[in-house]
Amino acid sequence: MTALSGIRVIELANERCALAGKLLADMGADVIVIEPLAGAVSRGYAPFAEDIPDPERSLHWWHYNTSKRGVALDWTVPEGRDALKMLIGGADLLLEAEDPGVLAAAGLGDATLSGAMERLIHVSITPFGPLGPRSMEQATDLTILASGGVTMACGYDDHDLPPIRPMGDHGYAMGEHFAVQAALTALIFREAGGEGQKIDVSLNAAANVTTELSSYNWLVAGITLQRQTGRHASPYISMPTQYRCKDGRYVNTGLPPRTGKQYELMLQWFRGHGFDKDFPETVFLEMGTKHPVLDLAKIGVDDEVTAIFSAAREALAYASSQMTAYEFFESAQKANIPVGIIYSPDEAFEDPHYKSRGFQVEMDQPQLGRKVRYLGAPYALPASPWQLSRVAPMLGEHTDEVLAAAGIDAEELRRSGAII
Repeated sequence: MTALSGIRVIELANERCALAGKLLADMGADVIVIEPLAGAVSRGYAPFAEDIPDPERSLHWWHYNTSKRGVALDWTVPEGRDALKMLIGGADLLLEAEDPGVLAAAGLGDATLSGAMERLIHVSITPFGPLGPRSMEQATDLTILASGGVTMACGYDDHDLPPIRPMGDHGYAMGEHFAVQAALTALIFREAGGEGQKIDVSLNAAANVTTELSSYNWLVAGITLQRQTGRHASPYISMPTQYRCKDGRYVNTGLPPRTGKQYELMLQWFRGHGFDKDFPETVFLEMGTKHPVLDLAKIGVDDEVTAIFSAAREALAYASSQMTAYEFFESAQKANIPVGIIYSPDEAFEDPHYKSRGFQVEMDQPQLGRKVRYLGAPYALPASPWQLSRVAPMLGEHTDEVLAAAGIDAEELRRSGAII
């Protein structure tokens, strides 16, 4: 039994909602992704398996569409629209990211979906929402991150360099996570006796409330935060946290100790490596052990607190310069000091810890005739496990079986040109 066993989702293929569909599918929902007859646009996104451009080899499509079934259907023609209405009528949830007005123009407006299907939960993801002066603006992941304020808080200490866009379609992902949370909440509400409802997710709004402290500092105090290298945007420039180790690789030293007990652990680790002999500020680490809790609000005000905090930061920087990145990472973690090595995505995927948690999942990839390793469960739910149930569907792979189960005549649809 999976968390969403028995829940059916109709997803209209769109890169702005593909992750939301994947999250629901990997939790056990029967997600049916509806593609146009020529295939979803994202099938053309590189990179491709073995560098062979092919709509069935897009790694983007493979990743975002695991555990789904696929139907190729032209719902812009009357016969296809009627078939889609029947499929939606048998579903618990409709997930789509069409531009405002597109569904209504195809005869699938709110009166048809939310009005006539009282138990349906309709999740609509748009760049700026369906109403308002910006509702018809076009957007990409990059412009969502920019207009939402995220990129302004991401970058380097050197503000002559431009802001940085986080990779991985973060602008879409933020809104999609809100969409999934809202959908699950609506499902609970419906199962408790309520009705279905329409959920309106604005990607721009989702990005703006996911700027950590930037938006709220501006709203409450009128303060613009400063982006910093590898650490939180802040009203002031804080001490660096990323340092280069003796092997040329970088680590992030995190936050220094805040309690006397933590300073004791750090001092023990520092002395165990013999670093205290050439580090004159060790005396301030010793002073830190005398403070039950270091009052960080006094940094820059109280000389002793400032010296203790700064010494801990400098001690971590010094230790990192004396070790390889992985040695520093492993030894500090064993001493309960929260630091991290800066991995590339492929290095993180190969880390022994990820492997031990079963994060790598092998599945048969028919296009290649062999197994491929996929990203597995991000969390463990023993009673209702998250799992990859199948690879992403090939174009129209499940069209006939899905239509037949819904009592729809596939041959009639073929004659109309709504399916192939």
